[in-house]
Amino acid sequence: MSSEPIRGLGADRGERTAYARGVTLTEPALSLVALAGAVLGLAALVLALVAHRRHRAMVRRFRVLWGDGTADVATVLAQQSQRLGIERGRIDELEAALAGLGDEVAQTLQHIAVVRYDAFGDMGGRLSFSAAIVDDRGDGMVLSSIHARGESRTYAKGVVAGRSDVTLTPEEQQALAAARGPADG
Repeated sequence: MSSEPIRGLGADRGERTAYARGVTLTEPALSLVALAGAVLGLAALVLALVAHRRHRAMVRRFRVLWGDGTADVATVLAQQSQRLGIERGRIDELEAALAGLGDEVAQTLQHIAVVRYDAFGDMGGRLSFSAAIVDDRGDGMVLSSIHARGESRTYAKGVVAGRSDVTLTPEEQQALAAARGPADG
């Protein structure tokens, strides 16, 4: 490279200008500069692709937020707030209905236990039984069937809060305790 003056705007009027200094690069250094430029270009391309994907995702989110695209953000948020209020009301109604169902379920005869036994020593096969059927509060009944050789008798005894006005046999007490569960028994 020569060291001639760089002609610029002031060079035509006789002003002094800077001289270009010659920089000589070897072929490996030039290759290294080119490789660094290519790597930087590739990194820039990757960053551009990542930025493009993020931009597309943001645009998709905004489409969901904007709805049909005719309203501003304040209007859309007001509509969403109104919808949330309506849904909150529905949830409150469902919770109230569910609480009512819980009370009704507590009153259903859903706890059942059966105890089988031999009522008489000369009879085998444990054909007699006592069955307790109660709700969550221990209200219900105990049914007993006593099987003998020539006959069978069935008895029903009411139960309120886990107790009966009529004396319960040991088998009936066992069935009632089993129906009420270990915590209540």
